[in-house]
Amino acid sequence: MQIELHKITVRDLTNGYADNAEKGVCAYGGKLDVRPPYQREFVYKDKQRDAVIDTLTQGFPLNVMYWATREDGTFEIIDGQQRTISICQYVNGDFAFTMRYFHNLQPDEKKKILDYELQVYICSGTDSEKLKWFKTINIAGEELTDQELRNAVYAGSWVSDAKRYFSKNGAPAAKIGSDYLSGSAIRQEYLETAISWISKGNIEVYMGNHQHDPNAIALWNYFNSVINWVKAIFPKYRKEMKGVEWGDLYEKYGTGVWDAVEMEKEVAHLMADSDVKKKKGIYSYVFDHDEHHLDIRAFDDNTKREVYEKQGGYCKVCGKIFKIEEMEADHITPWSKGGHTVAENCQMLCKECNRRKSGK
Repeated sequence: MQIELHKITVRDLTNGYADNAEKGVCAYGGKLDVRPPYQREFVYKDKQRDAVIDTLTQGFPLNVMYWATREDGTFEIIDGQQRTISICQYVNGDFAFTMRYFHNLQPDEKKKILDYELQVYICSGTDSEKLKWFKTINIAGEELTDQELRNAVYAGSWVSDAKRYFSKNGAPAAKIGSDYLSGSAIRQEYLETAISWISKGNIEVYMGNHQHDPNAIALWNYFNSVINWVKAIFPKYRKEMKGVEWGDLYEKYGTGVWDAVEMEKEVAHLMADSDVKKKKGIYSYVFDHDEHHLDIRAFDDNTKREVYEKQGGYCKVCGKIFKIEEMEADHITPWSKGGHTVAENCQMLCKECNRRKSGK
């Protein structure tokens, strides 16, 4: 892997600058992909944008930027997108700084800005080498998500098409799935979730295998299948459905026959149960009835002490006396059979008896 520091003037950077809604943003004579199609939007506020131009006009150092080389010899920005767009927009005359547009400046003022040298690290190497380096940059404080790093490493026709579906607030994935997904489309979290679902968590392997595919239709179709299945099984939407690992559930139970009416009755019952602490886990529980999904409320210390004293320290099963710290609270009527986590339904058992009872 090669990492080289280059000095690139504003004049060279802004040469060939173009911002196209469909084709993205390019600069550096058309060789730099500043913002690939449907990647993160320009988010700098006026104050941040002005600070970039102020830095240039005063000749102060601007934070280093990071580019990656592509197979065709062009480049993609890894970090510095917002600063680059700010500079290009100003030189292009899109906004004024201190009430003056770039074309209003005197020749010497223009020259000072155009001759300003930006510090740019350019990285080339294998996909795994670049990904390792980008993650190191991120650890050092660059605000990039894991998926943004992957998009840069596996840039190509597949990623560009995938972004069209998943990487913009108004993209198709946001329209049909925003209620069910955590995170943000423009920070690539919707795309990351979709790839994780279809790859069973092997995101980088999947992206590497499909990097040069002409499109991402297979991913989009799979995502649609998951969301449509969720809506069919659970037609009543609740806020707890946001962020559930729907892809995993679809893989495990997507081919089964489920009664949506009965499922809704069980979900509603569990939502109303105060003993269920993790409401989001209900959507896994209704398939396999594993109580670990629900984080059932445990007896508090006051209840344990109250019941322990009433029992006189005796274990309700073996009848031997134990210290309270040698005992555990147990539901007399199991939660799964309607027993609630209240003092009247609590008994103190020695650890051995409780584990023996739990194992039945």
